[in-house]
Amino acid sequence: MLGIDKDGMKKVLTITIGENESAKYWMTVLNELKNRGVQDILVLCADGLTGLKDAISAIYPKTEYQRCIVHQIRNSLKYVPYTDRKELANDLKTVYKASTEKLGYTNLLELEEKWKHKYQR
Repeated sequence: MLGIDKDGMKKVLTITIGENESAKYWMTVLNELKNRGVQDILVLCADGLTGLKDAISAIYPKTEYQRCIVHQIRNSLKYVPYTDRKELANDLKTVYKASTEKLGYTNLLELEEKWKHKYQR
């Protein structure tokens, strides 16, 4: 588990190997971090690990949980025919790599307009 402190420095918080990804396992890992002095976690970005979201809510209830963008894109593109994947992936990048929230939203609207007839919600 990698952390970034308030000064922007990356620090390895723990390296663990577990038999599964249950909430119980993650509770143990997070309690260990808390016992070692990690007072709060502002944002946790993960790839949808089973049980982690529930465990973080229990141990660090103020933490904002975010799904890793790379995994979100990969999971979304599974449902898109191979012929459209590259183009749609590039269009998605204009949204999540936008320099401002406003530009990202504008790009999202353009993406929706371009693809809505082919891919509905």
